[in-house]
Amino acid sequence: MYSKKGKVIMMTKRQQPEWLDNAVFYEIYPQSFRDTNADGIGDINGIRSKLDYLEKLGIEVIWLSPVYCSPNDDNGYDISDYYDISPEFGTLDEMKALLKEAKAHNIKIIMDLVVNHTSDEHKWFIEGKTNKNSKYRDYYIWRKGEKNNPPNDLLSCFGGSAWEYDEASQEYYLHFFSKKQPDLNWENKDMRKDIWQMMNFWIDLGVGGFRMDVIDMIGKVPDLKIKENGPKLHEYIQEMHRETLQDKDLLTVGECWGANPQIAQLFSSPDRHELSMVFQFEHIMLDQEGSDKWNLKKLDLIELKKVFTKWQKELNGKGWNSLFWNNHDLPRIVSRWGNDKEYRVQSAKMLAILLHGMQGTPYIYQGEEIGMTNIEFNDLADFADIESVNAYKERMANNIPKKEILKSLRAKARDNARTPMQWNSDVYAGFSKAKPWYRVNRNYIDINVEKALADKNSIFYCYQKLIKMRKENPIMIYGEYDLLLAEDKNIFAYTRKYKDETWLIVCNFYDKEVDFNLEGTGKILISNYEDTITDLTKGHLRPYEAVIYQWQK
Repeated sequence: MYSKKGKVIMMTKRQQPEWLDNAVFYEIYPQSFRDTNADGIGDINGIRSKLDYLEKLGIEVIWLSPVYCSPNDDNGYDISDYYDISPEFGTLDEMKALLKEAKAHNIKIIMDLVVNHTSDEHKWFIEGKTNKNSKYRDYYIWRKGEKNNPPNDLLSCFGGSAWEYDEASQEYYLHFFSKKQPDLNWENKDMRKDIWQMMNFWIDLGVGGFRMDVIDMIGKVPDLKIKENGPKLHEYIQEMHRETLQDKDLLTVGECWGANPQIAQLFSSPDRHELSMVFQFEHIMLDQEGSDKWNLKKLDLIELKKVFTKWQKELNGKGWNSLFWNNHDLPRIVSRWGNDKEYRVQSAKMLAILLHGMQGTPYIYQGEEIGMTNIEFNDLADFADIESVNAYKERMANNIPKKEILKSLRAKARDNARTPMQWNSDVYAGFSKAKPWYRVNRNYIDINVEKALADKNSIFYCYQKLIKMRKENPIMIYGEYDLLLAEDKNIFAYTRKYKDETWLIVCNFYDKEVDFNLEGTGKILISNYEDTITDLTKGHLRPYEAVIYQWQK
């Protein structure tokens, strides 16, 4: 049981800090958030300058994408020094100042923990590559093979072989991402101890926890072609918990592309002492054919409802959901599954209401709260991200028509998420006084924070209200989820029930008006339209209309 505002609330025991229950997260991609020194690259001081804005939104946690030293082959996810800040972002002292100032705004900061791999410019790899007798050689995964014959046919997530040949040592090293991101060997105890030491360094500085990049890959067994969820994965995570997280008020969330509810339960069950929750991506993969994200297909709403319902039901009382539409690796949701033209505002609010009404921890990605959209791509030169560039080249080599390739990349490229934050209508959207490292979306004149804050009906204030509702209503945290209208091809409707209260969430997922029929009446708690109906027996939804009702049968 848990006491909150004088009320006694039944609470499912979970492997997470108490403060997380009603928290909402905000992911910052530092490179694109706010530049203060006019070099065209976002920086730590830029984040410090916007803490008032984030406090106004109501979020309580910042998830900070990597700010460590990096050659930026993969936008900071190739780390060369875990203990220092990349000069383009600032200094360690500025990072300490950010942690202190965020705390004053009642905001915690969690770091992005990237420990499946390092940069090939990390001192461990440099020494291990040049000296086979160095202890650091075994910090990575090396195998013999012939120059033109890798140890096996494992593929990189960025295309091509996962093995790179080193001429000097005449061996291959493993890299499941860029060849400049060699995979760490988690079977090595000394390597793990060095990781624990690094994590404790950041914990001692005051971080609120970690988002763990592709954490389900650290248990890999390449000789058996096991990439994710290897046999020792949970052993490693439990050791991590003992050595760094135990008895500390910290949040941990693991990125697990291959997770199902059973795997998620293993990670987040409190008696296993592993993580608070995981990011799973089953819902995000519903608009692709098979395992290839570039093979597009139309989203089936009924399938989306089935997937969300499965996760809501199977983790209830046994784990905890991460709720998200966007992150630094995903295209903008209003362009992906909403309508970024005539119904941009309505569809962005609908998607927010649909997600935030569920059980779990919501994550907002920078710009989502103002309805930022995908950017236009017309040729290879428009892409900065290594994944997109490699996909373009690989698909061209396979004789896929350029028109088809560009269609896929426009829809799914990670660059869509990484355009500079649109603060105002000034030059470069108020992101920087200099030309940014990447193009500003040209719609920044109309879509920006300044305009959003001046408009009481903006997407921003919809997110602000949803966050406030979560803090004030235990039903949003603890309420039981049930799907309604399961076979309706246009409407996503569900209830949340807690004690003697029932909330009804009804969302029209598309741009056509639709009718529905449910018992009773509803008191409107939030809606993305004015004059929303309250008689649910004569239910009618306008394009992308979304409502949360207090339901009275």
